[in-house]
Amino acid sequence: MSGALNHQVRLAARPVGLPKRSDWQFTETPVPEPRDGEVLAKVLYLSLDPAMRGWMNEGKSYIAPIGIGEVMRAGGVGRVTASKHPGFAVGDHVNGALGAQEYAALPGAQLTKIDPKIAPLPVFLNALGMPGMTAYFGLLDVGEPKAGDTVVISGAAGAVGATVGQIAKIKGCRAVGIAGGPAKCRYLIDELGFDAAIDYKAEDVRKSLRTHCQDGVNIYFDNVGGEILDIVLAQLARRARIVLCGAISQYNNTTPIKGPSNYLSLLVNRARIEGMIVFDYASRFPDAVRDIAGWMAAGKLKSREDIVDGLQTFPETLLKLFSGENFGKLVLRVAEH
Repeated sequence: MSGALNHQVRLAARPVGLPKRSDWQFTETPVPEPRDGEVLAKVLYLSLDPAMRGWMNEGKSYIAPIGIGEVMRAGGVGRVTASKHPGFAVGDHVNGALGAQEYAALPGAQLTKIDPKIAPLPVFLNALGMPGMTAYFGLLDVGEPKAGDTVVISGAAGAVGATVGQIAKIKGCRAVGIAGGPAKCRYLIDELGFDAAIDYKAEDVRKSLRTHCQDGVNIYFDNVGGEILDIVLAQLARRARIVLCGAISQYNNTTPIKGPSNYLSLLVNRARIEGMIVFDYASRFPDAVRDIAGWMAAGKLKSREDIVDGLQTFPETLLKLFSGENFGKLVLRVAEH
């Protein structure tokens, strides 16, 4: 690869509120040579996720913040172009934290080989990737669904939420999705088999929730936080479980995060709220991938990707997550494969 250039997106400043283009720096460096034990991958697709906003902030979290001047952290799928690791050959496809760049040299231990014959490559960033793992372990391990439970999901048309609802149905539960706009709500019911969908942009969520959850909410899978969390707290059933996965409504606040004022409902209903981070389940990812791939092959689970072209569009494409513009898993296509 001598002489070839690697285009990269680096964090130039810590954003205040929504990230803007000047918070990023576009750089060129020579394409790296893999060292012993490493693999060089050409990046084909990148995953854009709400969690990225938290990684840009300084401060203690479940994962170290991205340093100023560092390549933006991002999960991705790539093709091996050079290998000094016995487990990977040129032409293999891999999944891992490739970063917002065109080429990534990483230790083989940090990459997972994937088979594009099982599913199209972007699906490995969705139902067969981190969002799918988050949905699987968040619902099954933290939510502990039982047949007949009513499961309410916010951000239900997003990458995690859509998979949560489908797994809930597979496990014999009722799935009620909260999403923005009539197209997303129709998709949840007509395509994914949800029992009901609530359009938070056009409906009184409190009233609609009472209509669709007459015996209360057994499991609430929370991707948005804020006001919606408060409304659902008022509708809990006895021994309800709340899976705290994310709080996208709060990520770009320039004021302190708004916490739930209805939290005493947890006491009255002997309910629990538990945070979940997908990386805690890494040793069990193969089990989840096997189950989800099986459900997809049986036609029980669908994966929808919203693909945008071009590494240079990274700053603007990321913002689609926070405006609700994306429909399905937001993926950036870096190169043709």
